[in-house]
Amino acid sequence: MRKDLASKSIEELAPLIASKQLSPVELTQTMLEQAEAFNPEINAFIRIDVETAMESAKQAELDIMNGNYIGPLHGIPMALKDIFFLKGQVSTMGSKIHKDFVADYDATVVSKLKQAGAIMTGTLNMHEYAWGGTTNNPHYGPCRNPWDTERIPGGSSGGSGAAVAADMTIASLGTDTAGSIRIPSSICGIVGLKPTHGRVSKYGCFPLSWSLDHIGPMTKTVTDAAIVLQAIAGYDENDPTTLDAAIPAYTDFLTEDIKGMVIGIEEDYYFHNIDEGVAAAVRKGIETLKALGAEIKPVSIPHLKHTMFAEYVTILGESGAIHHNNMKLRPLDFGEDVRLALGLAELPTAVDYVMGQQLRRKLIQDFDEAFRSIDVLVTPTLPIVAPKIGANTSIVNGIESDVTDDLIRLTSPSNLTGLPSLTIPCGFSNGLPVGLQLIGKALDEGTLLKAGYAFERTNELRFTKPIFASAMKLN
Repeated sequence: MRKDLASKSIEELAPLIASKQLSPVELTQTMLEQAEAFNPEINAFIRIDVETAMESAKQAELDIMNGNYIGPLHGIPMALKDIFFLKGQVSTMGSKIHKDFVADYDATVVSKLKQAGAIMTGTLNMHEYAWGGTTNNPHYGPCRNPWDTERIPGGSSGGSGAAVAADMTIASLGTDTAGSIRIPSSICGIVGLKPTHGRVSKYGCFPLSWSLDHIGPMTKTVTDAAIVLQAIAGYDENDPTTLDAAIPAYTDFLTEDIKGMVIGIEEDYYFHNIDEGVAAAVRKGIETLKALGAEIKPVSIPHLKHTMFAEYVTILGESGAIHHNNMKLRPLDFGEDVRLALGLAELPTAVDYVMGQQLRRKLIQDFDEAFRSIDVLVTPTLPIVAPKIGANTSIVNGIESDVTDDLIRLTSPSNLTGLPSLTIPCGFSNGLPVGLQLIGKALDEGTLLKAGYAFERTNELRFTKPIFASAMKLN
């Protein structure tokens, strides 16, 4: 059984651990070996914490053997994006400036995962300070896509996407400011969930843009996303942006019955300038949802056309404020692309920023109106498949465009509005994964999980692994 452990999901592993058929020590040892074997090629980990992980695994095994099993994450190894504070351990934020930073407390999400029994196995590569979509990191090296190691894994949570896809971790957390959970999840062929803004505490997570940042699960299955969200969701007095709202039992939503669910399609923005292979895979997914009993309804969201302006002026203004002092005192310690972005942060005016926030409000109103008649909006997650490492432009149906714009164009609206969004694998284009994005009403992650679960159960590709991962599977 050992050689297959790394490829299993939380939903498969948890019953084995609960029934004492599988030891957390054996599972953790397997995952550490897998991470060490794959990392020279994929570069998903910044740090692998062998000693700390094995100590936690032994404690979990002892607790479970003594009858103190506490839930589905108990004994499950997880590696996290290196942007979360870990008490007494280095959190680099993917940067040179914070390469030796040690927090004296755990981020709230880290505390919650530990309380749920999860075992931390290390920290994962990321785009420097989460300011980019490629994870081509100048300080720790580029992270590589396990489907094609010459291509990016997406970003900024690229290490998380690559590590889950390559079975180097059972699950992970990412952060999402313009799509940084959903971009790598789509590109790497896994499930990624950006919850409603305020559903998950950001305390102890280094910020990129206060009003756009989110934290959420990156997992192998929709069920796993529900399990991880259950553990990390909730109000936190340390984060004033968190919402004091009831948390449902997310796994209760996981049924295959979506008959009568109304699914919206917005053509003008979300299906404009989309790679033909991507569009074909997503439209096939929409037909699958229709065959499962969902009603498909066209909708209009007029202010989507202002998305990129509102996203850029917001992220530039807020990230510029966060990094202002270091840009003045030590600009050359930033990577070239992040230094350029933070230099541009000085250009938008206060008027630009305020106009961006006014457009956000109009966009929220548009989505509110659309959701009066639909339950879920379905879109491509990205207009492209994974670009080559170092590429600055994409070719979409023969037309050249900017890679960064393409990576965030379809994901940014959910950051501006704070609405929950789920990406789930729906097929391939030129042999590379394609993601289908589901966007829901505020605090209605349950409906997204329900639709995603129903779709996932019909998808014969859901067990497909990258060729690289399959070839290097442990014996």
